[in-house]
Order: sequence, then structure tokens, then C-alpha cells
Amino acid sequence: MQESSDFQELKRRFRRWTFPMTVAFLAWYLLYVVLSGWARGFMAIKLLGDINVGLVFGLLQFVSTFLIAWAYSRHAEKKLDPLADKLRHQVEEKTS
Repeated sequence: MQESSDFQELKRRFRRWTFPMTVAFLAWYLLYVVLSGWARGFMAIKLLGDINVGLVFGLLQFVSTFLIAWAYSRHAEKKLDPLADKLRHQVEEKTS
């Protein structure tokens, strides 16, 4: 099964979305960490009352995490699940 073209296509679709998104998120997180360590003046800029740039960036880490999870679920539903279901049915037919 692992050598079938459908399985290889499933892996390709998964990797084509997951790897770039992982790199993008890690770069975004690294930017936050670097700015927190070396651009303290920038991160301390007050935006509204006691809310500063660092706090906004920190909260945006959570927002981006949830957005990525939501986007992945949509991607999986449209691109991965149909092919995975097809493969699962093929395997189940062979083992029955």
C-alpha cells in the first residue's frame, strides 16, 4: 500500500501544506523570541493603556496557532480525507 500512487499522493499533499506552515509558524515564533530578547524598547512601546507591543505579539501567537489549526482542518477535509478514505476502503477490501 505504501508504494501505491494514491498513498504517495496523500503523503505529498500532507507535506506540501504541513512543512511550509511549520516553517512559517516557527519563523513567526522565533521573531517574537528575538524581539523579546533584543528589541526590548520596541516591545515595550505602549499601544493602549498598559497594553504594549510585546503583549500584542504574545497574544497573536495564540491567535496564529488557532488559525493554523483551523486552516489545517479545512485543508485535511478537502484534500487529505477523501484520498485517505479511498485508501482505507481499499485496505479494508483486501483484508476482508
